[in-house]
Amino acid sequence: MSSKRQMDHLERTANNYRQNALYPAQVCGITNESETVKRLRIAVHPDFTFKAGQWVDFFIPDVEKTGGFSMCSSPGLLQREGVVELAVKYTKHPPAHWVHTVCTVGSRVAMRVGGDFFFDPSPSDPSVDLLLVAGGVGINPLYSILLHTADLLHLNQASGGRDYNIGSAHLCYSARNTQELLFKSSITEVCQEFPDKFSCDLHVTQQSTDVDPHLLPFVNHGRITEEVLRKHVDPQRTLCYLCGPPPMIEAISKTLMDLGLPKDRILFEKWW
Repeated sequence: MSSKRQMDHLERTANNYRQNALYPAQVCGITNESETVKRLRIAVHPDFTFKAGQWVDFFIPDVEKTGGFSMCSSPGLLQREGVVELAVKYTKHPPAHWVHTVCTVGSRVAMRVGGDFFFDPSPSDPSVDLLLVAGGVGINPLYSILLHTADLLHLNQASGGRDYNIGSAHLCYSARNTQELLFKSSITEVCQEFPDKFSCDLHVTQQSTDVDPHLLPFVNHGRITEEVLRKHVDPQRTLCYLCGPPPMIEAISKTLMDLGLPKDRILFEKWW
């Protein structure tokens, strides 16, 4: 019985926007974000730019396949330090396998930015309330959007005014267990820094150990439900970004539309 050939990143995103420029880059840091996810810190060319939520075509010397990885850092970090970050889950797919088995500090790659899934408000834009819904490593672009929103709030504080009209942001994030909830400490910290703006529900579906006490206020057992989503849907103000496995995206999208959220206010990125 033959299995259907899996489409690679370039085929899957052929109709998506992407920049023309391909930039050289160098890995300058590697950390273990979880048992199965490595976080790369990558120094990029001064002309490299991206919007929160976008991905890169990831070209590796001597690896035929091209990777596709969402940025998990904010455009602000790029402006401040000249770096971007990617969090890559282990798979046998050659680019991800290279990240986990060959890549070292100093490794050179090339990257090209693409994607129509991003949050990039202008100061003149009216405020919206963000609902960010993530499954597994689908958190990456949504974490970038969350960090970008926090950066804009910091800009407002620094200027003493309200340069950007920032509404609220609520994150619903589901993984098998708390060990697989990436960036959980930073997510809860930003919610505590801006309690009137940011909130989160962390969902675990197969937790077999006790939850760390500092995470307990944020953790729910079981999948993201209609009841959870209902509290954060205002058809006039909510803008929802979804990223995760296709079946999850389809189920959550249907639930949100059943709750009255217009289809054009539901943006999604499916990862495979």
